[in-house]
Amino acid sequence: MTDTSTPSPPRDSAEPVPSKGRFGDRMFLGLSKGAALTILVILAGVAVFLTAEGIPGITASPDEVKSGKTFLAFVLPLVFGTLWSATLALLIAVPLAVAVALFVTYYVPRRLGHTLGYVIDLLAAVPSVVFGLWGMRVLAGQLVGPYAWLEANLGFLPFFGGPASATGRTILTAAIVLAVMILPIVTAIAREVFRQTPVLLEEAALALGATRWEMIRTVVLPHGRSGMIGGAMLGLGRALGETMAVAMVLSASGVISLNLISSSNPSTIPANIALQFNEASGLTVNALIASGLVLFVITFAVNLAARAIVNRRKEFSGARA
Repeated sequence: MTDTSTPSPPRDSAEPVPSKGRFGDRMFLGLSKGAALTILVILAGVAVFLTAEGIPGITASPDEVKSGKTFLAFVLPLVFGTLWSATLALLIAVPLAVAVALFVTYYVPRRLGHTLGYVIDLLAAVPSVVFGLWGMRVLAGQLVGPYAWLEANLGFLPFFGGPASATGRTILTAAIVLAVMILPIVTAIAREVFRQTPVLLEEAALALGATRWEMIRTVVLPHGRSGMIGGAMLGLGRALGETMAVAMVLSASGVISLNLISSSNPSTIPANIALQFNEASGLTVNALIASGLVLFVITFAVNLAARAIVNRRKEFSGARA
C-alpha cells in the first residue's frame, strides 16, 4: 500500500530545539527577568526622587539659595567642569590603555602579560580616597614646576595662559588622577576585545607579509573598535561620577575656564555636592539635588550614545549582537 502522506521537511540544523521547560531553566529565566526589572525599577525610582526633590531648587529665586544665583547660572559652571575634567581624563587614559592592552597581548610573553594584566587590574581595587590623597599630597606638588614651564613657554595658548597655580591643585591634576582611576577599566576591556580577534585573520595578515604592527593596525584595531569605544564610554561614566578624588585634589572657584594650570578652576557636580551638602539647608539642598539630576541626565545620555555607537559598529563589522 502506497503512503500518500506528505513527508515532513527536514529540520534545519540551525533551528533551535524546543525546550521542554525544565525547572532549572524556568527558574533561571525568572531570576534574569526579575533582576532586569529590579534594575529598571531602581533607575525609575532614582529619577523620580531626583525630579521631585530637584524641581523646588530649579524654580527657587536667587535670594533663597546659598549661591545667590539662578539655577542655570549655578549649574552651568559645574556641568562645564564635569565634562571638561572627564574629557581630559579620557584623552589621557584611552591612548595609554589601548597601548598597554596591545603591549600585554601581543608584545610580551604570555606569562608576563598575565602578570602585568593583574597588576593593572589591581588599580581598580584602590579606593578613590587613596587616589585623592596621592593626587593632593604627591602629584600636585610634583606638577608645580612643569606648570610654571608651560606658562613660560606655551602661555600664548589659552590652555596654559596662567598664572600657574602655586599648589598644583588644578583641573589638569584632577584629570590625571581620573585618568589613572579609569585606566584599569579601559585596559581590561581593550585586552578582552583584542583577544577576541580571530587568529586566522591575524595569521593571514602575517602570511601576506605584514609586520606585527601592520597586522595590529589592519586587523586587530578595526575588529576591536566597537569594544574600545564601549570601554572608553564606561571610563567616561566613571570619570563623570567620581566625587572624593576630585574634591580632594581640585581647588575650585566655580568659573568657566579652559585654563588647565591656573588656580581658578571649574568645579564638578559630584565634588560640589560632596563639599556643600553638609552645610546646605532649605532650598539650597534642593538645588544640589537638582544638580545631581543634571548629572543623572548627562550620564544616561552618555550611555545611550555609547550603546548606539557600539551597535552601529556591530552592524558594519558583522559582529554578533
